[in-house]
Amino acid sequence: MLVLSRRLGEEIVIAGHIRVKVVAVQGNRVKLGVIAAEEVTVHREEVYRRRAEFEGDVADNPVSLLAP
Repeated sequence: MLVLSRRLGEEIVIAGHIRVKVVAVQGNRVKLGVIAAEEVTVHREEVYRRRAEFEGDVADNPVSLLAP
C-alpha cells in the first residue's frame, strides 16, 4: 500500500486521468473529491462490497481487482 500525505487543496493523480483532491478536513474526517471520466465508477468501500455481494462477486480485496 502506498501511503501519501496531502494538505487541504492538494491532489494525487492516478493513472494520469483520475484526480483525488482533499477538499475539507474536520477533526478526524477528511472529504475527498474525485475527478474522473464518466465511465469510471467510484464507490465508497462499503457500497462497493454491498454491490459486489449482490452481484455475486468476491469483494474481499477491491484493490486486487485493479491488478492485471
